[in-house]
Parts: sequence; C-alpha cells; structure tokens
Amino acid sequence: MPYDPTIYEGSAAYYAAGRPAYSRELVSTLTREVGLDGSGRLLDVGCGPGILTVELAASFEEAVGLDPDADMLAEGVRRADQAGITNINWVRATAEDIPSLSLGDFRLATFGQSLWWTDRDQVLATVHSLLAPGGAVALINHAFEGRPQPPGPGYPPIPHDEIKALIDQYLGPQRRAGRGLRPPPGEPYAQTLTRAGFDRYRVVFAPGRADIVQDVDGVLANFFSMSFAAPHLFADRREDFEADVRDLLLTRSPSGRFWDWPGDTEIVLANRPSDG
Repeated sequence: MPYDPTIYEGSAAYYAAGRPAYSRELVSTLTREVGLDGSGRLLDVGCGPGILTVELAASFEEAVGLDPDADMLAEGVRRADQAGITNINWVRATAEDIPSLSLGDFRLATFGQSLWWTDRDQVLATVHSLLAPGGAVALINHAFEGRPQPPGPGYPPIPHDEIKALIDQYLGPQRRAGRGLRPPPGEPYAQTLTRAGFDRYRVVFAPGRADIVQDVDGVLANFFSMSFAAPHLFADRREDFEADVRDLLLTRSPSGRFWDWPGDTEIVLANRPSDG
C-alpha cells in the first residue's frame, strides 16, 4: 500500500492529548497472556507518538517504535524523555519497509490501530518471520460496540455523531485520509493472521477507563488527531470549523467538560508456532 505522508499531517501534537488512553490493565493483561518478564524485544508497528511503545518499553530489554511520520516520532521521543525511558529505538519507516531494515528478532509485535493502513498480508507475514518461536503479535484497539458501558463521572458524553456531521459539512460525507479516502476495515483479522502462519488466535478484553474527562480543547484534539479530520484537510476553513465545534460543545455542556468512554481495550493475539 503506497504511503501517503499527509495522512496525519499536523496531527502529532494533538494525538497524545486527544486520543483516549487504553485500559490501565493493558500491560498486566499482555504480561499474563504473553508471559512478559522484562526480556526480549518489542516491535511497535505504526507507533505514532509512541503510545504503546512508551507504555510497554519497561516490559522488555529493548523496544523499537516504527513509523513513517517524522512528527509522530519526534513526539514519541519527547514523551519517552519525559517519562525517563531510555530503551526505545525509534525508526522512521513504513511497515512495508521492514524486510530491508535488519531489525533483528522480537518477542512481541504490536499494532495500535495501525494494521489497517498497511498491506496486511505482506506486513503480517514479515512480522511473523521476525518473531522468535512462540512470540506473539497483538492488534490493539478500542472496542465500543457490544461492550457493557460503565457508569460515567457525571458529565455529558462527547457528541461524536454531531461533530462528525459537522466534519461532513466541511469535508464531505466520504471519510478523507491524506490525499485520498480512508480505507475500508477489510476482512476479519483471524483470516489474515492464519494466512501469515500464526496460530492460537484469541481475543481478550481489558476493561476500559471509565473516568476519562475531556475539556473542549481535548475534544478538538481528539478529532484533529484522526486521519479523517487532520488539521490540514480543513485548509483555510479550519478556524471556522473549530469555532463551530466549540459552539456545539458549549451548548451540550456549559461547563465545557465531557465524558469520553471509548469502550474496552480489545487485544487480538496470535502466536508464531514454537519450534517442533
């Protein structure tokens, strides 16, 4: 899949501030499921600003965060430095570039909502070849549909549908992504993982955070961090869009505070078969 460098143009600064965090039990769940013990290496593919890379680095001897967007990697470096984490190697490349990079082998490869931007068959087959026998791949997403919603902290929920309707007014009803359109979801992960040689496919859930509260700036940052609402897409109408969103939000919550429940954290796991 050809890489479009404008997919997240201008979004890096908004990503960590706006995107809802994964489950507080993500690390403990992966530790239990994969047997993490501080050894081996992590490959975080499409790492963006290092959300997973930074959180998981302490569970490995070394972590590699790979992403083609220089601004995202710079944000990852900043966040790692801020957290005092020194065992991350940041690599600017696409997932399809991996065969030419001589990255070594890994115990775990993660994709945080990034697999769908890649040539799935090619990339998963390559990742399979880099994993040590018994190593695992983890596809990590927010799962909202069908998950039991916990009680909130008392603020109104973010009016996602109404904000998306505003985006449609400015950018059209088809979801944009860089110079083109957002790719469709594609086939179920199980089929692609099986073709790539993985086994022991399973899905586990870690409970989502029920206490995420965003102010108006945080809600805007959430949308500006998305490919379909990256700041550059609005061109000279960005200020108008931002003003419309602010007006909408303040009519829904005069306090300017909103509950953001993205669902539970879904972890799709599969293993490279052990030797023998």
